[in-house]
Amino acid sequence: MRQTELNLSEEDRSTIEAIRSKGVHQAREVNRAHVLSCLDRNIPESQIKAVLGIGRTSVWRARAAYLQGGVELAVFDVQRSGRPRQYDSNAEARVIALACSAPPKGRQRWTMVELERAARQEPGMQSVSRETVRRMLKKTTSSPGAG
Repeated sequence: MRQTELNLSEEDRSTIEAIRSKGVHQAREVNRAHVLSCLDRNIPESQIKAVLGIGRTSVWRARAAYLQGGVELAVFDVQRSGRPRQYDSNAEARVIALACSAPPKGRQRWTMVELERAARQEPGMQSVSRETVRRMLKKTTSSPGAG
């Protein structure tokens, strides 16, 4: 199998070594840095795949991304498009604070319906759904009536 040569610049080499040796990085990022470092040292693809436990497309993509856009594009994940969050962390904090507060008069604990109604009274949350409130609370250890 013919292997395309990859020669890293000194700056890129030091960046990749820093990713490989220190700091907190995702496993994918560290693996890609390992791939680039191995390719720079002319280690055969078959050996890279065997040692790192990755497929050949991972090696190809890392090489192609580096040749196209450098270390940043090759190692780090690009921001993906998607639906933006409807409610920010401040809104979530207000819902959690509601769930942790005293329940409505005459009740021992909050219900999801009551939390939804109370959350809709908050500014900017007039259209919040019960499911959204439930998901916000699920992210934490809070739950209605747990307090």
